[in-house]
Amino acid sequence: MASKVNKKPKKSVTKIRGPKVAKQEIFKGLAGVTVDTTSVSKVMPETNSLTYRGYAVQDLAANCKFEEVAYLLWHGELPSRSQLRKFEKVERSRRNISRAHIDVIRQYPKRAHPMDTLRTSVSYLGTTETAWGGEPAERDRERAMNMLAKIPTMIATDYRFRRGLARKAPRADLSMSENFFYMCFGKVPPKEVIRAFDISLILYAEHSFNASTFTARVITSSRSDIYSAVTGGIGSLKGPLHGGANEAVMQNLLEIKTPARAENWLREKQANKQLVMGFGHRVYKQGDSRVPTMRAALEDLAAWKGDTRWLEISDILQNIMISEKGIYPNLDFPAGPAYYLMGFEIDMYTPIFVMSRITGWSAHVLEQNASNSLIRPLSAYDGVRQRRVKPIAKRS
Repeated sequence: MASKVNKKPKKSVTKIRGPKVAKQEIFKGLAGVTVDTTSVSKVMPETNSLTYRGYAVQDLAANCKFEEVAYLLWHGELPSRSQLRKFEKVERSRRNISRAHIDVIRQYPKRAHPMDTLRTSVSYLGTTETAWGGEPAERDRERAMNMLAKIPTMIATDYRFRRGLARKAPRADLSMSENFFYMCFGKVPPKEVIRAFDISLILYAEHSFNASTFTARVITSSRSDIYSAVTGGIGSLKGPLHGGANEAVMQNLLEIKTPARAENWLREKQANKQLVMGFGHRVYKQGDSRVPTMRAALEDLAAWKGDTRWLEISDILQNIMISEKGIYPNLDFPAGPAYYLMGFEIDMYTPIFVMSRITGWSAHVLEQNASNSLIRPLSAYDGVRQRRVKPIAKRS
């Protein structure tokens, strides 16, 4: 009879496994996801027109100045003559920045990008008072007005200091656009330039839940303050896939140099599967409704300057992209060369964008605070399953 062999009992091993997760549809970049409602702006599908509070932006550009549009975005209606006068009086009275603020700007590294210095300047402004989200809307409108009035001064002060020039204090007898040119260059240019600049500010003022606006709303949703929201918006806008695209457009045009080189330059980009900045938009499928208005302003500037080179290069690129790819230019495409013809250096283009977009960001901060819910999306985890930590002596 065979003897029984005593076997050691098996150890009970508990295996730790992650929960089974059903395959989820991922919307990269939140493409196609509707996260909230807004009454600030919308691209109307039936007309393919961007509208602010129901007004087509091309109509606003044709009939209003930038200050009227700022009032519209914050108050929901265009101002009467007396309301506009009061609005302008308040804005002009707040353009100066403190001596301490000027000293901070003076210390910025001369090679720093103006978007970095502007981000820091707005953040510094936020240290001058204690602010939180969820306060009465009128308090945040006051803060928005402070930024609307002071951001051009911050940009121009930094611009002058980086060039070793004496600062030009703001003037209360000039419009926002006129005053900005004066603070940067020491003089006000002809009305053709001021009008084109004003149009660009109107067109850049607002664009629904774009990356920087959504950033500002996310920050606001945590009950943080409007200065923090705008600082975050500036950080988002800096990127070349967002606000920085207008800088990239002009850098490309300067690289091309002449109309004769344009087609070969574009073919090489396409062959290397490189992005051509200034084309395409997630919202517009049949062309950006802001482009014709900015293009007309660019044509006026080119005629005033007697320089049509950038227009000719742009036409070649645009015709090929539309006819062969079905991809249309966006606002950055005509805005880049327009700012160049106005005399601004390329790294100033996105800070100018901020001068305008502070109106849209602020309108969204007010809207988010009025009906707030913390913005906290989910994610689908695709990393390593849960596992035990081995003591260091047992790690191979």
